[in-house]
Amino acid sequence: MSAQGRPAGSKPIQLDDVSKAIIEQLQTDGRRSYAEIGKAVGLSEAAVRQRVQKLTDAGVMQVVAVTDPMQLGFYRQAMIGLRVSGDTTLVAEALGRIAAVDYVVLTAGSFDILAEIVCENDEDLIELLNKKIRGIPGVLSTETFVYLKLQKQFYNWGTR
Repeated sequence: MSAQGRPAGSKPIQLDDVSKAIIEQLQTDGRRSYAEIGKAVGLSEAAVRQRVQKLTDAGVMQVVAVTDPMQLGFYRQAMIGLRVSGDTTLVAEALGRIAAVDYVVLTAGSFDILAEIVCENDEDLIELLNKKIRGIPGVLSTETFVYLKLQKQFYNWGTR
């Protein structure tokens, strides 16, 4: 299964214009009420609730609170590039089980995997790298890109 909840390599779900409009409404404001969304897209509150549930169950979307890690005491964020031998999916799965890792992608190019981490401080980052990430079988090397400032982070790219 992919992180989106559908089998890896499967075709994206075909969405009608109303479902796309609901998604775009939630991308603008994830706290918007079903009644407000219904007015905007021409459905009842109950119909919007049902559509949102289907979209969520199908793995098309999640409705979550995006936080500022620094406001919550996590002062060190970084992207870690990993070079791997063997099956990259096994390493990616192991990374996904680490609580401090919030994002894992398999890539092409200089790195086989990119993993974003959120830690309280530099000591936690060192421990994470030395005791957890570099200890995963198949990890050949890592390169850490420490975040100095998060300039932009949006999730409202719309639908196709």
